[in-house]
Amino acid sequence: MSQNGYVPERALFIYAHPDDIEFGVAGTAAKWAKQGCEVTYVIITDGNAGSHEEGMTKEKIAAIRREEQSAAAQTAGAQQCVFLGYDDGMLQPTLALRKDLVREIRRYRPNVVVCGDPAFYYSESYINHPDHRAAAVATLEAVFPAA
Repeated sequence: MSQNGYVPERALFIYAHPDDIEFGVAGTAAKWAKQGCEVTYVIITDGNAGSHEEGMTKEKIAAIRREEQSAAAQTAGAQQCVFLGYDDGMLQPTLALRKDLVREIRRYRPNVVVCGDPAFYYSESYINHPDHRAAAVATLEAVFPAA
């Protein structure tokens, strides 16, 4: 992520779904953690809409995704993995979400907050999912001026 060797003392990675960090910035989280940064993941949704498997309930998939995300965070060296419990596929950058994010920012006092891109775009290989955009907008609004 950084070419200059900067390693923050504390970093907060805020993303919409379990596995979003792994698809984008887990390498940075792992590198910083290995170099002494206190890394915290904040996962906004439970990922409870992430399966069409027969017999899979929202509660079951949420529990599986929490367990998998916690293991992935631990593997990357994150000290904490916080789940806010919002429903997958329904995320909006509301005042309530912003308050929840401000609480986590104030709690962990990061030097750096990493989040997704709030821009709407799509290509042949990627579309910026509405939950991703909502998470990014809420995070940026929580960082400044709210936190």
